[in-house]
Amino acid sequence: MSADPKVLLTDLLKAALKSVAPDHVDTPILLERPKQASHGDFATNLALQLAKPLKRNPRELAAMLLAELPASKLIAGSEVAGAGFINFTLAADAKTAVVADVLARGADFGRGAAKGVKVQVEFVSANPTGPLHVGHGRGAAYGASLSDVLAFAGFEVTREYYVNDAGRQMDILALSTWLRYLAAFGIEIAFPPNAYQGDYVVGMGHDMRDAHQDRFARVTAEQVLAGTPGLPPAERNDDEAKQQREEHLDALIANAKRLLGDDYAWVHGFALNEQLGDGRDDLGEFGVHFDKWFSEQSLFDTGLVERAVAQLEKQGHIYLQDGAKWFRSTAFGDEKDRVVQRENGLYTYFASDIAYHLNKYERGFDRIIDIWGADHHGYIPRVKGAIAALGLPPEKLEVALVQFAVLYRNGQKTSMSTRSGEFVTLRELRHEVGNDACRFFYVLRKSDQHLDFDLDLAKSQSNENPVYYVQYAHARVCSVLNQWGGEASELAGADFGLLQHERELALCARLSAFPELVQNAAADHAPHQVAFYLKDLAADFHGWYNAERMLVEDEALKLARLALAGAVRQVLASGLALLGVSAPESM
Repeated sequence: MSADPKVLLTDLLKAALKSVAPDHVDTPILLERPKQASHGDFATNLALQLAKPLKRNPRELAAMLLAELPASKLIAGSEVAGAGFINFTLAADAKTAVVADVLARGADFGRGAAKGVKVQVEFVSANPTGPLHVGHGRGAAYGASLSDVLAFAGFEVTREYYVNDAGRQMDILALSTWLRYLAAFGIEIAFPPNAYQGDYVVGMGHDMRDAHQDRFARVTAEQVLAGTPGLPPAERNDDEAKQQREEHLDALIANAKRLLGDDYAWVHGFALNEQLGDGRDDLGEFGVHFDKWFSEQSLFDTGLVERAVAQLEKQGHIYLQDGAKWFRSTAFGDEKDRVVQRENGLYTYFASDIAYHLNKYERGFDRIIDIWGADHHGYIPRVKGAIAALGLPPEKLEVALVQFAVLYRNGQKTSMSTRSGEFVTLRELRHEVGNDACRFFYVLRKSDQHLDFDLDLAKSQSNENPVYYVQYAHARVCSVLNQWGGEASELAGADFGLLQHERELALCARLSAFPELVQNAAADHAPHQVAFYLKDLAADFHGWYNAERMLVEDEALKLARLALAGAVRQVLASGLALLGVSAPESM
């Protein structure tokens, strides 16, 4: 008997449908697991679907379908319920067959067949201007888990990080590093309040000094400040003052480029590589890995930005105004048109984003998933509009939004501003609560929902801590199997018919739901569903463990219960792996 009762039930219903409504055999058959156990193990609304086209009462149709349903040992009971639903209760043997399936397939239980669909998932993609903070951590955990769920479901997944190594933010980081380097030689320049303030910038300046001595310090403060507009008083924060500070910063960058000449590229590259390397190491330690690190600068070097804008212009989607080139994004649902090339000839970030997505399409992905911060919600219509304007199918692009996590320490909300340097890094959080708690807590809620990261709960060793609760279930099974001391091969031949307790059958039902859970989580871009499932599976196991002994004297019953425990252990380990969380054998 197949371990997947849903497949067998579907085949039985197809046979009944062919008899009752032969002209509607292509009607999709939906089987769901009722929330209430009293409603059986599966329910279908097939009769309700057929009622309108057949012009029949749905309850009558449900009764007709049941009358034509082929006899099967799979089904212990069936009934017409409500407005015309059909509820099925499975036989005990049909429920317990999943144990043998899990033990036989091991880590492949729940893995979907290869779909032949290439999916690119681009996530994190934080500007390499400073250490990753706890906000970035949620996008990293979500993207990594979603990628793993998609791959386990049968998709061919490419994980990608888009490196913003071109543009003004990197110039600001290079300037910030150079100014800290100059200070190490006594060349004091009032540090701009809108430059990058963190201690990590001071550290890069000192590293540059140690590696190159005064090579980049053969200037005076007067030369660095030459021609720069004055700064407004620190207490002023109006729009005019903000603009003055930005102009001051831009003038300093221009002076740095002029004074350093060819050496500016080295300073820029040094700052970039230091921060990119730090981020790569941080993510690697977090269990987040990428197949490709894509350089924004490469889009300019290969001429793709210029080609993308020219293609839009050729299609009539670009117009000139005030010396700048504008993309007519309002024609595609955006709230206003967008500049792609400024009057000074420089391309905007939006222009490089258009080119980047053109590149994604040209690489032949069947699906493209961008994971963005929720504050980028308004960016979706303009990017999809540009894709449509290029003559490409915008529906191929899917955007998943992630709300930043907010960390609370001792009941106090922390700041996470990169420029000010007042932020909690992902590395600090990982060192404090551990990778496992970070990865699990980050995906405990739907990605576009607000998340408060409870630091005290994440560190606690109690049943209230969900990751501890799930891992403890895995460790408990390992402990029992170690006490038993037998060979795993003995469990495959156990008499699963002895698993008759209500809690045991509930555990079997939970295990059999795992393959479907994986497919649903992949389809919904929702790894949090895996976390919820693991919590429920752990709760089912702990309840059974506390109610029944496993190492009983009856050898046959002992083997059956150990086999069920072993199946639980396997699915717990597989689910935790999808979330990037370890499955400890002892705690």
